[in-house]
Amino acid sequence: MTQRFDDARVLMYSHDTFGLGHLRRCRTIAHSLVEDFRGLQVLIISGATIAGAFDYRARVDFVKTPSVIKLRNGEYTSMERHIDLNETLRMRQAIIRRTAETFQPDIFIVDKEPLGLRGEIEDTLSYLKARGTTLVLGLREVMDAPDLLEAEWRKNDVMRKIGLFYDMIWTYGPPDFYDPLVGLDVPPTIQAKMKFVGFLQRRLSHAELPGHKPEGDYILVTTGGGGDGADLIHDVIHAYQQDPTLQHKALIVLGPYMPAHKRQKLIRKSAGIPFIKMIEFDNRMEELIAGARAVVAMGGYNTYCEILSFDKPALIVPRVRPREEQLIRARRAAELGLVQMLLPEEAEDALRFAAELKALPDRPRPSQGAPDLRLEGLVHISEIVGEWLEQRSTRHLALVEGRS
Repeated sequence: MTQRFDDARVLMYSHDTFGLGHLRRCRTIAHSLVEDFRGLQVLIISGATIAGAFDYRARVDFVKTPSVIKLRNGEYTSMERHIDLNETLRMRQAIIRRTAETFQPDIFIVDKEPLGLRGEIEDTLSYLKARGTTLVLGLREVMDAPDLLEAEWRKNDVMRKIGLFYDMIWTYGPPDFYDPLVGLDVPPTIQAKMKFVGFLQRRLSHAELPGHKPEGDYILVTTGGGGDGADLIHDVIHAYQQDPTLQHKALIVLGPYMPAHKRQKLIRKSAGIPFIKMIEFDNRMEELIAGARAVVAMGGYNTYCEILSFDKPALIVPRVRPREEQLIRARRAAELGLVQMLLPEEAEDALRFAAELKALPDRPRPSQGAPDLRLEGLVHISEIVGEWLEQRSTRHLALVEGRS
């Protein structure tokens, strides 16, 4: 049932330095909330260069901050090479603070980075905390290897500041899949704020475009944003070259962040293979995954949720550095019988990879591996937000009646 909350406002922060994952997750939650609550407005702060390439529902909009990109070694640089990184960070910080002051949100949801990129939202968190905004930290079900996360958070005093600022921590996965803070020394006060809401289910948009999906059966190959996806695409092409009996039609989505020289090289490399079609980007990945017989991916959070939502056999070849998030997720999902997994070095064996690709469409679907799996994240988030907004309305009514 849709509830009405006039003038209720949710602000979301997505630092978006590498890939599309954070923005796509925020957008999924935002669309679900405006569908469930009439009158609610959501504003997403994003540093993604292509934030404007996606469509947004009524009452969902975004504010674009100057883009910062994460290099493969984990360091950051300004997207505009002529602007100093520190100057870019100062601009981002000012835009975020000004947006919060102007928008005056009831709820502020921060995606993954508790203090923002290089601490850029700490000032805004202090401001919103003082004015009574409900502050939420949303974590992927897998953050990183515990030793890497522990070192990163200890250096910036993150755990203490989470306890200081946040009212609740949402984990976007079920408790029996993985704990994002496993192996860390988590104070009981922070553990008490954690809620495992579940995976975020994906649905097809109401306005499906005719002719948008390829005709007939196809395997979808996706690397998310594509910034570090060239090796996987190369290995897929190599498997087709080495095994002429591999004849599944493949639709390869390169990703908007794949460097141009790598993109051109892969397009040239695949030119002689009639079974492969390549596109650079698609803002309706849900439709492509829903229409596929099977999916080959690196296994970032969003693609993984789409594989589960549309119940597709999947072969995951995870990124293993600088973060181990995809590797941890793929291992756990394979252990539960939800997906198949190959390590990057195994995918480099063209004949082995070709054999896996040939068998993939007939592999078990996730629902066969784990029939009890439920994707209830969006439902649970709406329940929590609904309770908060109900309390806000009651408080507001009491204040109004007290003044009359």
